[in-house]
Amino acid sequence: MKHIMNPSISEKLAVLPGLSGCYLMKDKHNTVIYVGKSKRLKNRVRSYFTGANDHKTQRLVQEIDDFEYIVTTSEIEALILEMNLIKKYDPKYNVMLKDDKTYPYLKITTERHPRLLVTRNIKKDKGKYFGPYPNVIAARETKRLLDRLYPLRKCNNPRGRPCLYYHMGQCLACSESPPSVEEYKTIAQKITSFLHGGYKSIKNDISNKMYEASEHLNFERAKEMRDQIQHIEVVMEQQKMTLTDRADRDIFGYSYDKGWMCIQTFFVRQGNLIERDVAVFPFFDDPEESFISYIGRFYLHQHHLKPKQILLPIGTNDELVKELLETDVHTPYRGRKKELVELAMKNAEIALKEKFSLIERDEAKTILAVEQLGEILNIEIPHRIEAFDNSNIQGTDPVSAMVAFIDGRPNKKEYRKYKIKDVEGPDDYETMREVIRRRYKRVLKEGLPLPDLIMVDGGKGQMSAALDVLENELGLDIPLCGLSKDEKHKTSELLYGVPPTVIPLSRQSQEFYLVQRIQDEVHRFAITFHRQLRGKNLFQSELDKIPGIGEKRRKLLLTHFKSIEEIRNASLIELTKLGIPKNAAENLMTHLSKGE
Repeated sequence: MKHIMNPSISEKLAVLPGLSGCYLMKDKHNTVIYVGKSKRLKNRVRSYFTGANDHKTQRLVQEIDDFEYIVTTSEIEALILEMNLIKKYDPKYNVMLKDDKTYPYLKITTERHPRLLVTRNIKKDKGKYFGPYPNVIAARETKRLLDRLYPLRKCNNPRGRPCLYYHMGQCLACSESPPSVEEYKTIAQKITSFLHGGYKSIKNDISNKMYEASEHLNFERAKEMRDQIQHIEVVMEQQKMTLTDRADRDIFGYSYDKGWMCIQTFFVRQGNLIERDVAVFPFFDDPEESFISYIGRFYLHQHHLKPKQILLPIGTNDELVKELLETDVHTPYRGRKKELVELAMKNAEIALKEKFSLIERDEAKTILAVEQLGEILNIEIPHRIEAFDNSNIQGTDPVSAMVAFIDGRPNKKEYRKYKIKDVEGPDDYETMREVIRRRYKRVLKEGLPLPDLIMVDGGKGQMSAALDVLENELGLDIPLCGLSKDEKHKTSELLYGVPPTVIPLSRQSQEFYLVQRIQDEVHRFAITFHRQLRGKNLFQSELDKIPGIGEKRRKLLLTHFKSIEEIRNASLIELTKLGIPKNAAENLMTHLSKGE
């Protein structure tokens, strides 16, 4: 179905100022779906609605029902505002930096008895952070090495109560005479020096002590020194040197094509290239502005530790990034640093080419399938689809479940389970009425987004029940379709309209596979919930039959044991320790032993 522009958009476009600022694009539910910034709002915002756009931008524009803008006094102010608005609204068309893509760091705490920790969370707590490390194994190996060399606190024992690490020479906090604040500062300085490249001089010192111990025929001590040297070499000298000044740097490069961008970040620590980060995402603004916005969020919102220097490709507004991040930002024009930036750019270009086939295949299965399904049903693109299925066995423990698919992908945070309250016996139609009523009453009450399409697992009867509640009780006009199955319980037909008719879908088409995925997922979710509930009820009903086991004791058993079998295998002592009287525990054991 062709998108019709909201008339108010044309009026707003005519009065847009030619100043810097941010703009917020909204859909028909008044949800912010994209935030952008520009040096000239008039030119940027108008470009979305005039002239030729790539397919990605066309898709965004089709969803825009309104927009707002905020004027700023400078480009840097617009950049900061853009990042804060993205963080606030989490728009689906903006770049999302994943929190799970974080790297481990070593941290020296600022406590009275400081500790050396491995952490992924960088906080403004005055602690000293070192890293990032390529992976958690590398960070832990480095920590183990430092634990052998520098004994910071490992326990919470009071003074004079030694822990295991104390006997290993790795914890002095619990000794009779723990280190003073100044002594701890000295240890922390040694660790800092070690991690900043001073480990080579420390290795030489240990080598001298090793030879000295050997000359005095103290071979056991010499062997310990030799093992320490080998451990330092394995942990600290595995990587190839890339820069000679040993400074910490992050190096960025990017490539873009067909509305997609790839950004490569190289982490250089003490001159060593230790790891790289890769991000691939769609973009809708000027490529350089999208690149700079990414860098800002990379550090300010994802809390990556800023290095001593950041290197950027030629053509990037490094002064703007420098002002934003308040650190040294440099664009190299010659030498080894320029080569590394070009290497990051080359890697980004290669990675983007490799990703394109996967991106296109994923799009065919998701958003393109959603668009095609909307066209076949002659409705607006169903970006949000909610599907329902009922489950019961011979009318016992009836339940229903709902799954949500956003742009063809399951959104498990929005899945919902329903215990059926008002329906007696196996009545699938009344069950559908109840769950549709409960779901969309709550949606209306809480102002949640309404779906663009509702799917019910079933035929004309289930569709009729759901439509009656939506239209006659709740006053909602939402497209609804039914999903029927064949004798093998596989997706057979898509029903739509009043009266419902079969919608022809090619079984080899991506839209058919999408419908099948949704039906299989909601069925799986409903069945899993039903089995969990039925198993719990069987467990509970078995305990109801036992004299001396009332509601309070039943809850105690249900909390402590996971199954009847676990209770059956429990001893009398275990049961009485829970607070169950001996005679009630004996009754319980006798009853369950008869059921074996």
